[in-house]
Amino acid sequence: MKIAIAQLNYRIADFEGNLNLMKNAIRDAEKEEVDLIVFSELAVCGYPPLDLLEQRDFIDKCSESIRLLTECTSKVAVIVGAPVINPNEKGKKLYNAAFLLSEKKVLAIRNKTLLPTYDIFDEYRYFEKNIEFNIVKFKGVSIALTICEDIWDDQPVENTFSRTRLYTISPMDFLAKQNPDIMINISASPFAANRLNAREEVLKQNVAKYGIPLFYCNQVGANTELIFDGSSMVLDRNGIIDRLTPFTEEVRSYVLENLMSPANTGAIEFESNLSDEYRTEMMYKALVFGIKDYFRKMGFNRAILGLSGGMDSALTLVLAVEALGCENVMPVMMPSRFSSDHSITDSLELAANLGVTCKRIPVDPMMDSFLSQLVPEFEGKAEDVTEENLQARIRGVILMALANKLNMILLNTSNKSEAAVGYATLYGDMNGGLSVLGDVYKTEVYDIARYINRNREVIPYNILEKAPSAELRPNQKDSDSLPVYEVLDPILYHYIEMKDPIAAIVESGFQREVVERVISLVNRSEYKRFQTPPILRISSKAFGMGRRMPIVARY
Repeated sequence: MKIAIAQLNYRIADFEGNLNLMKNAIRDAEKEEVDLIVFSELAVCGYPPLDLLEQRDFIDKCSESIRLLTECTSKVAVIVGAPVINPNEKGKKLYNAAFLLSEKKVLAIRNKTLLPTYDIFDEYRYFEKNIEFNIVKFKGVSIALTICEDIWDDQPVENTFSRTRLYTISPMDFLAKQNPDIMINISASPFAANRLNAREEVLKQNVAKYGIPLFYCNQVGANTELIFDGSSMVLDRNGIIDRLTPFTEEVRSYVLENLMSPANTGAIEFESNLSDEYRTEMMYKALVFGIKDYFRKMGFNRAILGLSGGMDSALTLVLAVEALGCENVMPVMMPSRFSSDHSITDSLELAANLGVTCKRIPVDPMMDSFLSQLVPEFEGKAEDVTEENLQARIRGVILMALANKLNMILLNTSNKSEAAVGYATLYGDMNGGLSVLGDVYKTEVYDIARYINRNREVIPYNILEKAPSAELRPNQKDSDSLPVYEVLDPILYHYIEMKDPIAAIVESGFQREVVERVISLVNRSEYKRFQTPPILRISSKAFGMGRRMPIVARY
């Protein structure tokens, strides 16, 4: 039997477009005499559809897509994910289902059992869990057909007190009793740079435990803040046999009998590369991919951003140019009396290196106008952060005006470290339609910049070497207000990603006073993060939909 994995980029609610993607893959599979082609979780509607699942018309269109896809299966059978209505009177309205279609018929439907309700996932909001376990048979092959989380029952749980297992049952344990020949798992598993090996380990554990090959089909593509890298895989008892290219649409086919042959020795060259450089490279590719897909799926092709001469805006510009092309990105310098000369020259050098045209709009005249109008209200009051924030908000107004007039999306350039501790100005440098670096710590920003400069100087070395500064007052440095990033970022990682308490962070080698101050800043800044644009998610715990905190809590 010949099985193909189709790693495709679906758009949420684009039923016609998604169906055409799959039809094209089926036609190509027919030419290669493929018996069965596998598409990913909820492929007909895109993942995650969120509250669109509560609209009957949306579900009807999903059902119609399945009907139309069934008509294409006279030569090649299809496994595909779609929501299906729960026929029972009790329970949620829908199941998250995998369909087996062949010879213009629905041969089988298998529903998802383990419904994740952590981080960005909230599937139990929409779906009823499966309680029946049966293999499916196709051309004499018994298939354990599962959906994404169903093979993650034994995953390691990060710092949830003493709990080591998230789920109480294992779907594959039930299916294994029926002696399947292979496992097929359709998935929508997002990218996370700090867990690059977790997915591979879960797949390997399943193959080792059940002793049969595994075909893993993951979707590729970015849907708002979620970035799906694909990285679909085929595994047997020897480990990873093949891995599809990350962040790339691709279809590959495999002869099942070759995988199951005792003479097959596998291909160990597909073992994980977990070096720091590889992780940085994957972060870079994920961010570029996230920008490109966001613009494409939103129907925009041009971006604008403020270029300050600092590291964050420099990196955002490089990523945007790589994603959209130099002709589609407009950097705008908005110097004030506090801007250093090298910030301007560094920005111009960067723009020249990238082949972009940089606009220059000084903010001092507008700042003076604002202050003159506010004299009666500010009289007798010393200058403070108000004047600093006013500069940032003037810049935000300029960028939004240009974005509106020129039909562009404004890219936000704030990093995760700043967002964590509130070191950003609402309605100023927090403006934007998409936050590019909002899930990238400052130290990681420098790592990615050095990766970009690995072969030639793209980002001027002066930007890399100078002390970070908002340049909103004379001789200002970030370290005047915050711990140095080499100290700040590990504390933030312990608190945000690992969910460690203060005592545990202190025990890992940080001063209690510093830890308490940092965590206080994080907790007090929730109201700011609540108003940020969508953040490209490249870690296991990004701000936004994956981290839900009360704004008015006293904690």
